[in-house]
Amino acid sequence: MTNPPALLIAGHGTRDDAGAEAFRAFVRELGLRRPDLPVAGGFIELSPPPLGDAVAELVARGVHRFAAVPLMLVSAGHAKGDIPAALAREKERHPGISYAYGRPLGPHPALLNVLERRLDEAIGDQDRAEVTVLLVGRGSTDPDANAEVFKAARLLWEGRGYAGVETAFVSLAAPDVPSGLDRCAALGARKIVVLPYFLFTGILPERVRRQTEEWAAAHPETAVSSADVIGPEPELLDLVLERYEEAVQGDLRMNCDSCVYRIALPGFEDKVGLPQQPHFHPDDDGHGHHHHGGHAHSHAH
Repeated sequence: MTNPPALLIAGHGTRDDAGAEAFRAFVRELGLRRPDLPVAGGFIELSPPPLGDAVAELVARGVHRFAAVPLMLVSAGHAKGDIPAALAREKERHPGISYAYGRPLGPHPALLNVLERRLDEAIGDQDRAEVTVLLVGRGSTDPDANAEVFKAARLLWEGRGYAGVETAFVSLAAPDVPSGLDRCAALGARKIVVLPYFLFTGILPERVRRQTEEWAAAHPETAVSSADVIGPEPELLDLVLERYEEAVQGDLRMNCDSCVYRIALPGFEDKVGLPQQPHFHPDDDGHGHHHHGGHAHSHAH
């Protein structure tokens, strides 16, 4: 029997220490859940350790094959381009390694169940039929990624009895949180729960909470509350391992039908065929010469 491939978890990164530690703790928990697997995790940007360090850690443990799972809810530029490019770079650094690449996590039914639980915690004993939910995603310059958040909102609405589920974004895409709350109110919402579509705490989920509080203070006629992020729930651990098994077995189903890098979508025609480059992680250990283009791939969140 050959050993199963190792599990590499790829995170986005955050400037929030608590959010970065939540990721690192989650990776440790995965290792406890599957003691038969070498497990390591790293970030594309903003937080230590960089993804390259995680790969180096696995190689030092004798790993030659691994499956990489993006710890991300939607397939935006990071999952479509940055992580695959970073993995290709690691293959140059560590000749002889091979890897499979898994799918992002959402909107899996297990995650929808956790979101429903977060809503229940915020709603208490109120009637769901009187509650309008505002699902708030990260936001992306990739229209396909933003559409995935709308898909999650629709799936959350189906069969669960809420008055409605609207969608907003905290950065890079419209509508923003105040506009989303305005829309809920314009539709007649009397009770609104703002639900962050984020795995862990961080700068952006805290921004969602703050903007919600500011809007609520200016609109005392509407009852507004905030739900918590998804968090390191058992369902999330199970889902990551499910994505790992998919990758190992070659059951990969990335959505390319509306990929901005393949299809000319209105307003985004210039992105078709663009080469995908890895992020340059500031903590990366002196291998900057492998970063094609020689500049940091930054986002103005």
